[in-house]
Amino acid sequence: MGNDIKTYHEQAYIDNTLRLREVLKTMPPFTRDYFRAVEPTTSARTRISYAYDIRVFFRFLMECNPVYRNYRLDQFTLEDLDRIEPVDIEEYMEYLKVYRDPEQKQIINGEKGLARKMSSLRSFYAYYFKRQAIRTNPTLLVDMPKIHEKAIIRLDIDEVASLLDYVESCGASLTGQKKVYYEKTKMRDMAILTLLLGTGIRVSECVGLDLNDVDFRNNGIKVTRKGGNEMIVYFGKEVASALSDYLETTRKLQEPLPGHEEALFLSTQRRRIGVQAVENMVKKYTSQVTPNKKITPHKLRSTYGTSLYKETGDIYLVADVLGHKDVNTTKKHYAALDDERRRKAASAVQLREHMDH
Repeated sequence: MGNDIKTYHEQAYIDNTLRLREVLKTMPPFTRDYFRAVEPTTSARTRISYAYDIRVFFRFLMECNPVYRNYRLDQFTLEDLDRIEPVDIEEYMEYLKVYRDPEQKQIINGEKGLARKMSSLRSFYAYYFKRQAIRTNPTLLVDMPKIHEKAIIRLDIDEVASLLDYVESCGASLTGQKKVYYEKTKMRDMAILTLLLGTGIRVSECVGLDLNDVDFRNNGIKVTRKGGNEMIVYFGKEVASALSDYLETTRKLQEPLPGHEEALFLSTQRRRIGVQAVENMVKKYTSQVTPNKKITPHKLRSTYGTSLYKETGDIYLVADVLGHKDVNTTKKHYAALDDERRRKAASAVQLREHMDH
């Protein structure tokens, strides 16, 4: 392949594909058919999480089912899959709430984690059942865990302003090493936060940005969405000025390490900044401004989606800009706001002119 520089997303795809290969080596041989079959419709990252989830199921059988006590992972066959009863699936759901992984680390699944692991297993079973490789599909006979909608935590308008003010000026209250670090990263952090709050892009899309993805003529950035398709997301004046301030100062002065020359956002180690680093940075600033709200980059995305929906009332636009494949995903997230709008609707339509008596 020579030493041509791969984009962040190409590299991630290669890494994930190799990782999946390693995981599959530890799984029963027949499972490979399933992963080959879902390849066209899933990302490499999704396939890895499916593989981890399904491996947990086989480990559960070895640990909790006397029939499989002395099995090795690679000994399972399709016949074993066919032997599983709905009650086994129910026990598995119970097991998932708290269990230990092979390193004896305790794993706890809440509603969301439980639902994801069960949907991985359902998809796995459905594949072999549809191909008539097994006669039964016990996952269909078990009720799926309920998901209770949590209130969406997001920043209010005044909190967004305080956050950006704080990032701009908190240097005054810092001393020593902290101050040095702050001065070094201030422009970058300001650019990242303004970009996340002003466009609603995902943190993975943000760290994947290259210098040439930013177009100041049209005020747009080219992002690679979750499914791999590219899209131009437009930004306003505040994002434009935060980005150009950063590019003119901090980014210009940084000498990136080989292979990281194209990255828009660099870490203090002069490499492309990672998802974890952005998460830590968001936490560092927001914990000072809104200590009672746990704010993550994803919550900044919700904050943007909320403002956009409040301004436009157009759920299809919000879905498009946020890069949701399915508008129902968007509706679910912003349903609470509809109530406010419905109330306004009550007084928006007048039936008769008010008659003055």
